[in-house]
Amino acid sequence: MKKDTLPVFWIKVGTVMYKIEIVRSTEEHIDDIIVVENLSFKIPWSRESIKQEITGNKFAVYLSARVDGKVVGYAGMWKVCGEGHITNIAVHPEFRQNGIGSLLLEGLIDIAKKEGITRMTLEVRKSNLTAQRLYKKYGFEECGLRKSYYADNGEDAIIMWKNNV
Repeated sequence: MKKDTLPVFWIKVGTVMYKIEIVRSTEEHIDDIIVVENLSFKIPWSRESIKQEITGNKFAVYLSARVDGKVVGYAGMWKVCGEGHITNIAVHPEFRQNGIGSLLLEGLIDIAKKEGITRMTLEVRKSNLTAQRLYKKYGFEECGLRKSYYADNGEDAIIMWKNNV
């Protein structure tokens, strides 16, 4: 296995089996990540922001889930002071509800463990129950609220933490 490649997984979408490869995100993935970003968020990050995160932020790690070399999901985390702050997890709508978000989150948790990160945190929309269930499945707990956190509609964000990574 190459250093930048994590395990390969198989998922079934409808009647088709897809090989999912989880890899460290690189500049070559940015165009596909932008597509997923724009389909996933009301206020998507700009191409420049994503490029900076992947190529210029020494505190960030991003993973891409690929099918036939095309990114269908991605996840990011900032590593600061022994903690991991999950920035984004997004999956292309055609591939959602098939475990890709779980694979990406597991990848971030594995990286955190290997790098000595002991706690992880994130913010999630109060209305995003699907994401909250995913995070709770991996031991994240609700620990606070950021009032009017999201600029698009003033929605609150739930702060979640995972201790003892």
